[in-house]
Amino acid sequence: KKTGDFSLLSIDEIAQLSTNIVITSSMFVAGKEIEQEIEFITAECVYGMHLFKDMFAGFRDFFGGRSKAVQDTLRDARRTALTELRREALIVGADAVIAVDLDYQELSGGQKNGMLMLVASGTAVRLK
Repeated sequence: KKTGDFSLLSIDEIAQLSTNIVITSSMFVAGKEIEQEIEFITAECVYGMHLFKDMFAGFRDFFGGRSKAVQDTLRDARRTALTELRREALIVGADAVIAVDLDYQELSGGQKNGMLMLVASGTAVRLK
């Protein structure tokens, strides 16, 4: 962590080091003072909704009700994007990411129906 070179660390080691990085949609971190705004960072992930999830979601649309498969995919996408955002913050030497925004987008066209893209973005900061 001191050198900023994370190229030799495994994904699990990076995930462990980044767990203490605060993620908030607020412009500040409660009880902490921001020493420096480092840079704007993003994390992107794209998930495919396989045929059966698409089909059952279509039935739910028609008959009503919640789709557990789609909800699980959305939850997994959010967790993955925030984990990746923490990793990006670690790489730039941040203690927190403020003003975090999650943008969901459906990607479709041709035979690529059922793709979900999630972009997590925010400002990486160093705390006092």
